[in-house]
Amino acid sequence: MDMDYMDRALELSRRGEGRVNPNPLVGAVIVKNGRIIGEGWHEYYGGPHAEVNAVRNAAEDVRGSTIYVTLEPCSHYGKTPPCAELLRAKGFGRVVVAMTDPNPLVAGKGIEILREAGIKVDVGLLEAKARKLNEIFIKYILTKQPFVIMKSAMTLDGKTATSGGESKWITGKESREYVHRIRNRVSGIMVGIGTLLSDDPSLTARTEDGCDPVRIIVDSRLRIPMDAKVLNSPGKTIIATTEDYDRRRYEELEELDSVEVLIAGKSGMGVDLKHLMSHLGAKGIDSVLLEGGSELNWSMVNEGLVDKVMTFIAPKILGGCESKTPVGGPGFPGLDDALVLQDIEVTRFGVDTLIEGYVRRGENDVHGTC
Repeated sequence: MDMDYMDRALELSRRGEGRVNPNPLVGAVIVKNGRIIGEGWHEYYGGPHAEVNAVRNAAEDVRGSTIYVTLEPCSHYGKTPPCAELLRAKGFGRVVVAMTDPNPLVAGKGIEILREAGIKVDVGLLEAKARKLNEIFIKYILTKQPFVIMKSAMTLDGKTATSGGESKWITGKESREYVHRIRNRVSGIMVGIGTLLSDDPSLTARTEDGCDPVRIIVDSRLRIPMDAKVLNSPGKTIIATTEDYDRRRYEELEELDSVEVLIAGKSGMGVDLKHLMSHLGAKGIDSVLLEGGSELNWSMVNEGLVDKVMTFIAPKILGGCESKTPVGGPGFPGLDDALVLQDIEVTRFGVDTLIEGYVRRGENDVHGTC
């Protein structure tokens, strides 16, 4: 039954999606005499951890019971007291942990506290699932850089729009609904000024009780129109530009409380994207959903800033030499230089197919094992 209880804890942890960033998603299940007597999850940033909520929700005394936790109980004082100390004080007989906490402030110390108290601790149950669930947290806590997902939708022949620029809708309803769930999960969503000018997107997460990510617009000269939807919708917008920005537009944008203009410097012909990622990480933005367009996608790929690729493929043929593809730019010079993905998964959404995978880097890649 251990796997079933841990599966339940992982399921509970997902309820914190979009609400706990940059903290991890964590779920906990308390079992006594073969019965679940308490459940909990980390519900919002700064709030009680999963273990605390599970203990509070327990229907009876937890002493001597087993708790299943998707992430090692914390051992340090942050916004809340250490969970390892709580479990020791409550007299748990056994603690089952899916994965150790990569946070250097914890990194095995929570497990050590429990074992020193004579509590049996088992580590590694469904670890691969737990690591994938917290792939964003793992990268961010180790690098302070956002986990970047490059998402695109294209036809079977690789086109993201017609030669005349029409792109709504390449994929079907099921795919689009799933994308909004992804938007709800991440901290930021990023597009280039070309996409904004052609599509005028809202960049919101249209899900029930969803949380809208911070909107990030890469606009090297501040061409963004003042009537753009992203400037006139609730939520925060960051506009990354260069010293070539339009002074008058800058003054107009500075008057908007919901807008931050970031002068990120130049790299080549556009915004210094590495500087931008560092700035976003410093602001606690642990993840970015990159939705293009093709030139921004190429720049992010070429700079080595993409961690995961998600491509939705619709069973349609558009053709056209002038029709855009998901990744533009000059491209890599040879097949040996191509971006290679690993840990591939294929999922169907209605008639569409989603192919996703992680960018292959070195053996010490912090998120390559997710």
